[in-house]
Amino acid sequence: MLDIRGTYLKFTQEEQLAASRGLSVAELPGRGLGGDAGLHVYVFKWKAVTFGLGAQGIFGRGTTAAQGTSVRAVTERFSSFTPQLSFNFGDGEGWSYISGGIGLAQRVIVQTGAPITEVDEERLRTVNYGGGARWFIKTHLAFTFDVRFHQIDPGTPRFGLPGSPRSTLFTAGAGVSLK
Repeated sequence: MLDIRGTYLKFTQEEQLAASRGLSVAELPGRGLGGDAGLHVYVFKWKAVTFGLGAQGIFGRGTTAAQGTSVRAVTERFSSFTPQLSFNFGDGEGWSYISGGIGLAQRVIVQTGAPITEVDEERLRTVNYGGGARWFIKTHLAFTFDVRFHQIDPGTPRFGLPGSPRSTLFTAGAGVSLK
């Protein structure tokens, strides 16, 4: 099963996260847009549950606009790749699922137009969990939606700034699945 979705991201706006980049909370983007793709295979069925193995990649970006001299324009980008285990409930015409996995994420938060720093190159462990559903409109084509939480590990302190805190990023996506 191949999933392709447009995705809404709800970025965290925390004091420690802003401080880890030398920014204010008002400069952090609150939301962004992006996409995700997943590939899953279904390995066996036991009673009403079909077990699946797969992976999901996600990317997204949000920006804030400069407001006078007190708020700078900032861009935040998030990307993650996570292997997943899924539990699927339903039949060939549609099903719902819950899934989760552990992978790596990168969170880049910089003034718009500024180069990426060493802090932003750090890949952090992320625990990804959520669920969704698929409804088949043709034999091999389905509409799909997915809601997910990405629990991101704390970052390393660098350049005299505190490390980024452990945080949770929310995503919601809708798109198509191909069987």
